[in-house]
Amino acid sequence: MKEQMKSSGIDWIGNIPLDWNAKKVKYVISDIKDGTHGTFDRVESGELLLSAKNVFDDGIRIGENESEISILDYKSIISNGFPKRNDVLLCCVGTIGRCCVYEYDQSIAFQRSVAFLRPLQQTNARYLKYALQSDSTLIQEQFLINKSAQDGLYMGSVRELIIPYPNSKSEQQAIADFLDKECAQIDSIAADLEKQIALLQQYKKSLITETVTKGLDKSVPMKDSGVEWLGKIPAHWDFKRLKFMLESSSDSMKVGPFGSALSGSDFTDEGKWVYNQRVVLDNNFSENTTFVSEEKFQEMRSFAVYPGDILITTRGTIGKVAIVPEGANEGILHPCIIKFRVDKEMIIPELLQLIFNESDFVKDQFTLMSNATTIEVIYSYSLKDILLPVIPADEQEKIYAYLSKKCIAIDGIIAEKQKALATITQHKKSLIYEYVTGKKRVKEVQ
Repeated sequence: MKEQMKSSGIDWIGNIPLDWNAKKVKYVISDIKDGTHGTFDRVESGELLLSAKNVFDDGIRIGENESEISILDYKSIISNGFPKRNDVLLCCVGTIGRCCVYEYDQSIAFQRSVAFLRPLQQTNARYLKYALQSDSTLIQEQFLINKSAQDGLYMGSVRELIIPYPNSKSEQQAIADFLDKECAQIDSIAADLEKQIALLQQYKKSLITETVTKGLDKSVPMKDSGVEWLGKIPAHWDFKRLKFMLESSSDSMKVGPFGSALSGSDFTDEGKWVYNQRVVLDNNFSENTTFVSEEKFQEMRSFAVYPGDILITTRGTIGKVAIVPEGANEGILHPCIIKFRVDKEMIIPELLQLIFNESDFVKDQFTLMSNATTIEVIYSYSLKDILLPVIPADEQEKIYAYLSKKCIAIDGIIAEKQKALATITQHKKSLIYEYVTGKKRVKEVQ
């Protein structure tokens, strides 16, 4: 017998079973609170202060270096009784909509980026979690997000979210039990795919580093490089710092304009290109969004970009390079870009690009030089000190051809894995949507 359905009255929910209702969240919970809005001093040993970055669909994740606050501050934050076991935690800032059921007996202090929803007695917490994770709710959240310096979802907006609601708590539980089982299987497959992708990416990086430091012929005599972390290298190779491999010209390396020389007020909707981070990261020399007038271009001509220049990103996603092709548009450097040109007798630009972009060989050197775990910016003096291989020209060509072929093959496998991951992720989303809107029913209630 075909299931009898009725209109929910909400486009993104669609039809729901006849004995269900579409309800606002405020009618299926007894209370809602968000985390602290206060600012607290951090201490070395105290109680945790977590945020939206710790809330995931599969639960709370606590890292090794989380913020801690004093016992006194902790007690003041949790004095309102939130959160407690069986509350639903919802991210209202950052990855908005991510949520989980709180499964601890003791309260943990959270910042205001997390909301706590306390289900009514007749509302199953796990069903509520899945209803909030459904696309039918996530779409609503996008309309309700408060646009500001940091997008956020206010408590009043959360209360107004509309979810499909089976009036039978036993059906809510049956749906939650079914989705727990199905989603656990999907998550396991997804985790395995993610692991395979990470291993392939690491293999590619290791292959490049091994090849550009040891060569293709493992039978050649080796010598000590004189660099502890580099170890032995082929006896007929050398390693030099980039500053000794640049073209012998006064402008072989040029840093983008500094300070007020080029600011946002100089940018126009069309004109001469400003070669920015996006151009380099996408390796896209046919489209751009940042321009300057002809007059400004002439004023900044000392920062002009020419075919054959190697551009490198110095902020944000640092250390990525692109080679300016023939026929590229006239333009100038963005302040966050450095350009340089190498002596092609020492290293071909394409091999340099592969080393910079597809391995950790250069990134690890920046980390060693900075003596820090994260690097915010690359300066020209540190770029000039990067060690690169000096390899006979014919051998360079062979290495580049070998690595290019290998990288294409590895990238192809990675792309297949990523496609499979995207497919299974979409399947999970569809599964949640279909069951929390009643398009499909669990056997126990059919």
